[in-house]
Amino acid sequence: MVASTAPAPSRLALYLDLIRWNRPAGWLLLLWPSLSALWVAADGFPGLHLLLVFVLGTILMRSAGCCVNDVADREFDKHVKRTAQRPVTSGRIGVKEALAVGAVLAFAAFVLVLTTNLATIAWSGLGLVLAIVYPYAKRLVSMPQAVLGVAFSFGIPMAFAAVNGGPLWELSSFATAWQAPGFWQGVWHSVPPMAWVLMLGNLFWVIAYDTEYAMVDRDDDLKIGMKTSAITLGDLDVPVAIACYLVYLGIWSAVLWGAVNPWVWSATLLVALGHVVWHFTLIKDRTREGCFKAFRINHWLGFTVFVGVVLGLV
Repeated sequence: MVASTAPAPSRLALYLDLIRWNRPAGWLLLLWPSLSALWVAADGFPGLHLLLVFVLGTILMRSAGCCVNDVADREFDKHVKRTAQRPVTSGRIGVKEALAVGAVLAFAAFVLVLTTNLATIAWSGLGLVLAIVYPYAKRLVSMPQAVLGVAFSFGIPMAFAAVNGGPLWELSSFATAWQAPGFWQGVWHSVPPMAWVLMLGNLFWVIAYDTEYAMVDRDDDLKIGMKTSAITLGDLDVPVAIACYLVYLGIWSAVLWGAVNPWVWSATLLVALGHVVWHFTLIKDRTREGCFKAFRINHWLGFTVFVGVVLGLV
């Protein structure tokens, strides 16, 4: 009797695996701070149009980033148990094909940005550069999580630009608008200092959760020479990760205290601190399972902060 073999996955199934469709935690980590910033910038509900742009754009750009990341890391991923069967690493999707999928997704996200304003379009170019640069930072920077923090926090200034950057752009003026006197000054001023401080705070959150992620693969990364915060920090990984959570919440609290209802924010902060305690219990023993679970549940902390912002602005 001949043993039956499982049918090869369809192209669609491989593409969905490539963009981590069954693991939404990645795009949720991008989404909640972006939506929080959108609500703060608009002083309440930002409107259905901007909400859809940022939700769909976040999903598309995170998916495109996965394509670039898997191409950049394909040789490293062969030696890591958790990533060895990714479609590009295993050869089921070619490099050019993966990059083509990523390009289509990034273009779709850019089309969404085109429905906003010129300032947001201008900032989106820098956001794209950051998304491409990060996968290669792991070869050069001892704390690549900081680079990821900038890339994963860039939805915050873009949200403020989308609200403050003026009316929707017009096709007839787009080609020459960037040459107009004061255009770039207007782009810069579309993002107030508050946005940059919120972005700085969010960067610490990214360092915290991506350090937990790096702790999962520390043994494999040491063998292949990958640079991560978990390796750089050594025995300080747990205290630094927890400290980063506290800095994140401290910065956001300082910025938002006068902008949202302080009673609502106080309750939100207590729940968020409960999350931090939960994370400590998961990562203190540095087990793969505990660290990976801590990373995967981080989107609930982001959701908690988002709910606090929304309710605090009612």
